[in-house]
Amino acid sequence: MKLSVEKIPRENEEEVIVRCYDTQEKWVGAIRAVTVGEVFISAFAEEKVYRLKLSDVYYFEIVDGCSFLYCEKSVFKCRQKLYEFEEVCRDSMLFRCSKSMILNADKIQYVRPSVSGRFEATLTNNEKVIISRQYVGKLKRMLGM
Repeated sequence: MKLSVEKIPRENEEEVIVRCYDTQEKWVGAIRAVTVGEVFISAFAEEKVYRLKLSDVYYFEIVDGCSFLYCEKSVFKCRQKLYEFEEVCRDSMLFRCSKSMILNADKIQYVRPSVSGRFEATLTNNEKVIISRQYVGKLKRMLGM
């Protein structure tokens, strides 16, 4: 890998260009996080508002029309719709894994095939999540399988 740094005049806009074979590599995500800054999400629990780092979210799920953010040991209510949260997660390790869920691939400990072409992911907190067969391809690309 080659690194080039170019000094520019102050009136020019600073820019980072990454040329890579696989945009899902972890180092690309790290560069993206540094250049964009950490993304925060507002969520609610026990009548308090919390600012959560997107990287701390294990998954986002819609249950009976309500939005929830699941972290390692806590569950928060959120006002965002699934498509809005999906937009916030663009270019991150969070991806749509079912009709009502967005999963953080960085929190997957391991995956194994399940029934009907689906996969079962065991997260780092030992929670199990099913990945629908239509999203298995995306998961494989993200994990380099």
